[in-house]
Amino acid sequence: MTPLLLGHRGTPALHRENTLTGFQAALDAGLDGVELDVRRLGDGTPVVHHDAQLEDGRALPTLRAAELPAFVPTLDAVLAWAADTGAFVNVELKHEAARPDDRVGRTLDAVRAHGVSRRVIVSSFMPTLLRAARDAAPETPRGLLIHKPYPPLLVRAAMAWTGSAALHPHHALIDAALMTTARRLGWQVNTWTVNDPAEAARLSALGVHALIGDHPDVLLTVR
Repeated sequence: MTPLLLGHRGTPALHRENTLTGFQAALDAGLDGVELDVRRLGDGTPVVHHDAQLEDGRALPTLRAAELPAFVPTLDAVLAWAADTGAFVNVELKHEAARPDDRVGRTLDAVRAHGVSRRVIVSSFMPTLLRAARDAAPETPRGLLIHKPYPPLLVRAAMAWTGSAALHPHHALIDAALMTTARRLGWQVNTWTVNDPAEAARLSALGVHALIGDHPDVLLTVR
């Protein structure tokens, strides 16, 4: 099985990350889609941006959509692009508060509105956000992000509680034992941030479902 190949925040080595230009460049290079980050403005608009503030220091929760720089797309604009191009999109919900806010519902409403539920997976490091996503739109797949080793029973419990279809570990956490467990439990394994051809080949041979990386040419070596 050839894994899905997704540009990490688009093509950050070539274009500003999390922009429509970078996303389109990922597709033009031959990738299947992109991974992106979603945050919430003060007026409730979900936007695609990694950090909680802009480069000039303005905090996103203090802004309205009309105050955004032109290069910061709304989630709605990106999902419209995905609907037009057929791109697969991994939407990461960034952790912003102890409890989920309306960003989760707004995100899933936008996914539905653009008819891309079958080409979107919603991921997060926060099980509470994935649980809220499950309640808001159970038909949209979810992925649990992990960046360090956790007790296997804890991971299984979090996957079950959130109803997640996929585990999203950092690539260094993936070995044959994890893949065996994932196959037994019916999980997909999508991994990040894969920027080395040898590592891409190792992960592809293990049978990961998706590789997420900064460099399209590195990801494309598995094909």
